[in-house]
Amino acid sequence: MFKKGEIIEATIKELKFPNKGIAYIEDSRVFVKNVIPGQKISLRIGKKRKNKIEGNLLEIVEKAPNEINALCPVFGLCGGCTYQNLSYPDQLKLKEGFVKEILSDYNIDDVYEGIIPSPQHFEYRNKMEFSFGDEFKDGPLTLGLHKRGSMYDIVNAGSCVLVDEDFRKVLNSVLEYVKGKGLSYYHKRTHEGFLRHLVVRKGIRTSQLLIELVTSSQGTLDEKEFAGALMALPLKAALQGIIHTINDSLADVVQEDKSAILMGKDHFYEEISGLKFKITPRSFFQTNSEGAEKLYQVVSDYAKSPSRGHIFDLYCGTGTITQIMSKEYDSVTGIDIVPDAIEAAKQNAALNGLHNIDFICGDVMNEIEKLTEKPSVIVLDPPRDGIHVKAIDKIINFKPDIFVYVSCKITSLARDLEHFIQAGYAIERVKCVDMYPNTPHLETVVMLKK
Repeated sequence: MFKKGEIIEATIKELKFPNKGIAYIEDSRVFVKNVIPGQKISLRIGKKRKNKIEGNLLEIVEKAPNEINALCPVFGLCGGCTYQNLSYPDQLKLKEGFVKEILSDYNIDDVYEGIIPSPQHFEYRNKMEFSFGDEFKDGPLTLGLHKRGSMYDIVNAGSCVLVDEDFRKVLNSVLEYVKGKGLSYYHKRTHEGFLRHLVVRKGIRTSQLLIELVTSSQGTLDEKEFAGALMALPLKAALQGIIHTINDSLADVVQEDKSAILMGKDHFYEEISGLKFKITPRSFFQTNSEGAEKLYQVVSDYAKSPSRGHIFDLYCGTGTITQIMSKEYDSVTGIDIVPDAIEAAKQNAALNGLHNIDFICGDVMNEIEKLTEKPSVIVLDPPRDGIHVKAIDKIINFKPDIFVYVSCKITSLARDLEHFIQAGYAIERVKCVDMYPNTPHLETVVMLKK
């Protein structure tokens, strides 16, 4: 029997969501992250538990038979992508396998309707949050994405292929500027330093760009000069606004204590399914605009009901699904906890001439208790962790004809579905939409009926 710390070679036989490969050695399963089936690897034995052992990847000794060369020069080091070394058809097969395995307890084979590919496999993201930091302790300042498996190390994303050339130009320009000024980055351990995040958002359909620099208050930015450097860039998109946001929270998240508009506006517009949407810095909006249109077509199809009275759209964000559904129903109620998102949703509805929608700002768990109208359909598009356990029974108690559950995390969906099954609902249809090529994630839409 091998020992902890021992280095061995093995071939990856299986893959578990989201990125754990399995090798079988001496009747034991060894789990190794960031590999694909068919690879022969060198690994170091780590933690051991009964019939399960953790292994740490050291080297790819032989590529898998279907493995391809990744387009990005830092693939494997950067944590932004996982499966860029597989062809896109092979990525879709992998994701279908994840969905069928995780939902296997629900016997979905007869109701599974396949996976819709993303219209774009690269340069599809309309938003990216880049982090300031260093690639190694006390190394030079960089700007990009977290290194695989690290909370602190940052990999330069100046060549990232998930975003288009405008994003790369902005990132490289900002990094060059702050380096030239000798500005420090915010250290997550000591909570000292200035630069925190760079957020770039783009309307893929409208070709509008919004740039937000997030810093702490522990430094000074020449805002006029900084904005001038960005305005001078030869961008394809029309630059709508530049924002400087101060964030002194201890959490490593993008939020604001206060912000200043350095140029233009604090919003831009995107178009989906013939509707126009105003997007602000804190608004949730699907990161793949072209894929979102495919997703919303599936939701609209699944939400069709003989009774076209009322529909709830819970966790509605900026109200994209809400507004699309409003064309099919007499009235729609959308609920979301983010004030900026609800305010933008209200403005979007007015912009699109839609007057049969009621948007409510608050926690779904609390606001759902105040609703008295019985809906024909409830659409659920919760955050990655799914529906709060205290909210799910309140939602089910409305007993609509149809639930349409939209999930970006299949394991959360699998857990929540059990509540609907126990309440007498059956899974009628399941379809996936790949919104996140080169990663293990996708959107899964489930239609449940009484």
